Amino acid sequence: MIILKIFRAEEWAALRETGESRGAPVDLADGYIHFSTPEQAPETAAKHFKGEEGLMLVAVETDRLGEALKWEVSRGGAEFPHLYRELRLSDVTWAQPLPLENGTHHFPAGL
Repeated sequence: MIILKIFRAEEWAALRETGESRGAPVDLADGYIHFSTPEQAPETAAKHFKGEEGLMLVAVETDRLGEALKWEVSRGGAEFPHLYRELRLSDVTWAQPLPLENGTHHFPAGL
């Protein structure tokens, strides 16, 4: 199963440079890295990244994360994937820009 993480440009650059990331400031504050399912990601983008350009959408296969991945109840009572370790560049299945078009982030077709 694929889960998604939205990174700001500087966060993505840091992951690529160092090979690992503890996530964005919200992830550091909460003690885990927030992910979304493909179905949850558009709402996550609208709520936490409204109007932001230069974002990168990063996909990870859950099988690569082992027991460090926990599914926990969050927004609206839905279960969200949370990673309780650093995200490694080697965990990333694919990454691509998440363009902002007419005020809405445009996700790739087929997710």
